[in-house]
Amino acid sequence: MRIRTVATTAVAAGTLAALSAVPAQATEYSSALKIKGVQYDAPGRDSNNCRTGNTDEEYLTIKNYSSGTTVNLKGYVVKDKAGNRFRFTANHYLQPGDHVKLRGGNGTDSDTHNVVYRDNCNFLWNNDKDSIYLYKPSGAGADSHSYTKSGNDRDGNGYITYHN
Repeated sequence: MRIRTVATTAVAAGTLAALSAVPAQATEYSSALKIKGVQYDAPGRDSNNCRTGNTDEEYLTIKNYSSGTTVNLKGYVVKDKAGNRFRFTANHYLQPGDHVKLRGGNGTDSDTHNVVYRDNCNFLWNNDKDSIYLYKPSGAGADSHSYTKSGNDRDGNGYITYHN
């Protein structure tokens, strides 16, 4: 009886040591909000003129993939690799399955039309490659994606869809 107990204890200890030696796997961010896609290359010739430019044609689509939780975007931050950033400063609620387009340029934010404007006429994303990061109000990562025009944009239209 004693030999069996010692052997069982040794096997259990060996299994525990083996499990703890296995490196932790990278996990997906735990967030209902995900970057759905990005129109990083506004159609036409790039112009950041606030009156006649096309910065409003550059946008990021963020979707609430939760099946039952409404998420308020207030406090969420979007950044690019260079550190350019936009903070959602007003309440904007995304119902489960809903999305919002974060557009460049100036305009009127609308829950009805699922749009928030950055109120900045400078382009945020590079036309050839960039990385986009979405942060929760706590500063924790919510989602991120990188793209290259040649690697991710097979049809050349400047819009990449990440999630369904």
